[in-house]
This record gives sequence, structure tokens and C-alpha cells, in this order.
Amino acid sequence: MATTVMAAATNPVDLLSAGAAQSARALAAGQVSAVALCEAAIGRIEALDGALHAVAVCDFARARHQAAEADAALARGERRPLLGVPMTVKEAFNVAGLPTTWGLPPFRDFVPTQDAVAVQRLKAAGAVILGKTNVPPALADWQCANPLYGRTVHPLDAGRTPGGSSGGGAVAIAAGMVALELGTDLMGSLRIPAAFCGVYAHKPSHGLLPTRGFAFPGTQESPAGLPSVIGPIGHCAEDLGLALDVLAGPDTARAADARTALPAARHASAKDWRVLVVTSHPQAAVAAEVRAAVDAAGQRLAKAGAQIAHASDLLPDLAEVNDTYQQIVQTVLAHAEPGGQTSMPLRAWFDLLATRTRIRAQLRVLFEAFDAVLCPVFGCAAFAHVTEPDWGKRTLAIDGRATPYGAQGAWASLASLGGLPATVAPAGRSAEGLPLGVQIVGPYGEDRSTIALAGILARLAA
Repeated sequence: MATTVMAAATNPVDLLSAGAAQSARALAAGQVSAVALCEAAIGRIEALDGALHAVAVCDFARARHQAAEADAALARGERRPLLGVPMTVKEAFNVAGLPTTWGLPPFRDFVPTQDAVAVQRLKAAGAVILGKTNVPPALADWQCANPLYGRTVHPLDAGRTPGGSSGGGAVAIAAGMVALELGTDLMGSLRIPAAFCGVYAHKPSHGLLPTRGFAFPGTQESPAGLPSVIGPIGHCAEDLGLALDVLAGPDTARAADARTALPAARHASAKDWRVLVVTSHPQAAVAAEVRAAVDAAGQRLAKAGAQIAHASDLLPDLAEVNDTYQQIVQTVLAHAEPGGQTSMPLRAWFDLLATRTRIRAQLRVLFEAFDAVLCPVFGCAAFAHVTEPDWGKRTLAIDGRATPYGAQGAWASLASLGGLPATVAPAGRSAEGLPLGVQIVGPYGEDRSTIALAGILARLAA
């Protein structure tokens, strides 16, 4: 039996699905070669991606070269966190020599000559980058289809979306094509695809991970004031922590040398956690099975001894949180568009920022009483592809009732307005067999806590 387990653990295809952390350990132990893992990943992409359209840009020749270099480094005794681990990055990141289009035809020929800072750090850690994953146009949808690369479909149902805008990356992970993915998040773009595809993702504390090189094609920086972040999608909570260690730190001249020491997780044992469970929102409908999945996660923690609450006067007004966040994002985007401008008076803008400051102060108090908030990621499981171009006319059917499509951004707003870490973990299946997820929101800068709680939930579910 031990021989069988070891063989399964070091099978390259199995290692891809086990994730980055386990792959890195197997590589360091000499149980598998980087070239074998790279070839397994390429084989998975070639076998599966014709139907899924997850990987928009392949870079197999350079990946094979990187894998051979990783094997040589391993043979010399080098040990780096991702040395030889195959992964992909979202199409929106600059990778020298590959197109960065954001799914927009006018930029089909834009090819940057320098890697994004995050890509530099991944390469410095030894990652083997096989290509770039698909996005919606301008990263502006919870679906993943564009005129350049086509439509990415859900790995379990081609008639449904895998989520967006990091949808291609979530599919690449869910289908076992790669061990790790780098995505981005403004309005749930990491969190929603992870929940829809049944994998893990982490939206970090704002400012923790460098964003230079993740910007509109031809630019280097995101618009001032835009609270977008970058973060990993992985097969397990450990993968997220590993990626965070590699990526976290200020943007310095020597990107690979920058590191940030993050606080340890607040607790190691489930019994020590104080958790607030929130399953309803005044502005966004939630399906009964989504509420049940989040409640079940709380119940597992309670059974293990955690303190669970379902209401608190310390929680900020969720409608005000969402309204404030949406106005900030829309104002910044309107100003940043080519030739764009906003009609918002300067006083109203500063009032918005003052409201955000007040809400963030409330959140600091909340996280003195609680260690984490569990809530939905989205109000339903992966939905059928929507072709209506006007968001104002789009609806989603949740428990048989039509609800506004755009309203579901409310579930991303709490962590995004607060600049807080939020980890998504699988939380069961819908009646139709589709994945459901739970969002774990924590205090600013305590990213290890939300990732640790995701790991605890996984162990309890097992």
C-alpha cells in the first residue's frame, strides 16, 4: 500500500492536481523532475483546452527551457519556493514577449518587453510559466469571453460560466492543467471564479502585493484610487500561503528581494476561532443552497469548538458598504477611461472617501470581537452564459426569481472597500452538482488568518 501511495503522490498529473506546495516538495525531494511536470501540464492543456478555452496564450517552448533550467538548479542543490512548479498567469499581466490585450482587439499586437513585478517574483522563485489565461474584455464581467480568444466554459458544464474575470485561471486549476495561477480582483474577479469552479483563491490585503505590470495595455500602473489587487488561485489553502510568501512585499528596484513579514494566523485550532456568519444582504439575493453551504461551514467550526455568531451590531451597514464601494470604483473608472470624465463634485468625492475611512474604522472594531467573517461569494452557483450586452438589462434567476445581474457585486464589497484579505474555499455542491464556495474575510494585514481558516475548514470537511 505504501508503494502505491508514493507512486500516486509522485505521478506528474496527480501532482498538478495536488497543487503547488506538494509539487514543490516532490521536486525538492527528487521524486519528480521539472521537465516531467512541465510535460504533464502541457499534455493536460493540449488534451483539455480545446473544449474549455482556459489558456489564451501558450508559451510551451520557453516553459520547457525553464523546466530544464529548474532541473539543473535542483541538481546543484538549489532550493527555491516554486522551483520547477508549472503555472499560468492571467492574460492581463505583462509577460515579456507575450501579448497583453485584456481581450480587446485594438491591443492584439501589444507585446510588452518587461515582466510585471509579480511575474518577476514568480520566476525568481523558480516557477515555470506555461502561458496566460483567458479574460473578459477589459476584465469587466463575471463571465470569460472576448473577441480575441473566445469563450471559456465551466469545466463541469459547457453551458455555464466559470466566473470572471480570472475565469480562465480558475478553469486551468480546476481541470488540473497547472499547479498554480496568478489572477486579479476588483469586484470579485478572483473570488467568484474560485467559488464557481470549486477551487481556492485569495484576495490579499490592499497594497500587500505589487501591481506594477498589471495595468491597461500600454500602461504600467492602475489608475490612482482604483482598489484592484492581484492574488493566487490554487488547489488548497497551502498553495495560497506559498504564493503569498513569494509575492508579498513592496515594489522595489530589486523586486525579487522585497519581502513583507506578515503576522501569523490568529489561531491554529478550530476551537479558538471567533467567527461571524453572514448569509443575507439587503441588496443581493442569495439562493437557499448558498446560504446552507455557508451555514454548514459555520456549523462545522461550531462542532469543533469555535464561537459562532449570526449577527452583530459591530458589522457595518452592508448597503452603505456596497454603495460606497460601487461609487468609488465607477468614479475612478469613468475618470480613467480614454477621454473620460466624471461629473461628481470634488466635495462629494471627498465625502465618499470619508465614508470609507469611517467604515474601515468600524471594521477594525469588528475584528477585535471576531477573527473572521464567513459569507457567500456570490448569490448562486455558476450560471448559464449571458449574451445580453447591457448589464442593466441582465438578470439572474435565484431560487426561481429574476434578480439584477450587477447586484451580486455586493458580496465582494465588504472586503474590497475595507482593503481586507478574503480567502475563498470550496463549500460543497449545489443540487445540480455545481461547486459552491465560502468567503472568509479577515482583519487588514492578517492574510495568514483567512488562509489558515480555509485550511481548517478543509480538514473539518474531510
